[in-house]
Amino acid sequence: MSVFADTSGLYALLVGSEDGHADMVRAFRGLVAQQRPLRTTSYVVVETLALLQRRVGLEAVRDFDGHVFPLLSVEWVSDELHRRGMRRLSRENRRRLSLVDCVSLEFMRQHAIEDVLGLDRHFEESGHALLRGTGGP
Repeated sequence: MSVFADTSGLYALLVGSEDGHADMVRAFRGLVAQQRPLRTTSYVVVETLALLQRRVGLEAVRDFDGHVFPLLSVEWVSDELHRRGMRRLSRENRRRLSLVDCVSLEFMRQHAIEDVLGLDRHFEESGHALLRGTGGP
């Protein structure tokens, strides 16, 4: 059963001072041990890299690229998925829900993914389970 890897989880995984770091490390290790596929989108990858580069530096970008990225199955966002995300963004009408979040939610709906390696509560609000450090909800 696949798990969606969100920017919030990937960032916390790599940044030791981030709230939720220890939980994300435990969850990530559990998922790898269980061989659960980690899926994400190209938008999440770009957002994660931008945050790491700006807030932490290029060493964190290299760490992500060398150690985490190879374990992700990345779907490059198509025009259709982008459009579905834009429609959801307009429909949701919430300032704190980004286009990347909406594309992620549409991706998870399309692929019937329920579990999220992440910290953002809007996933729970949308009926998904945030992993709590064990590889399970």
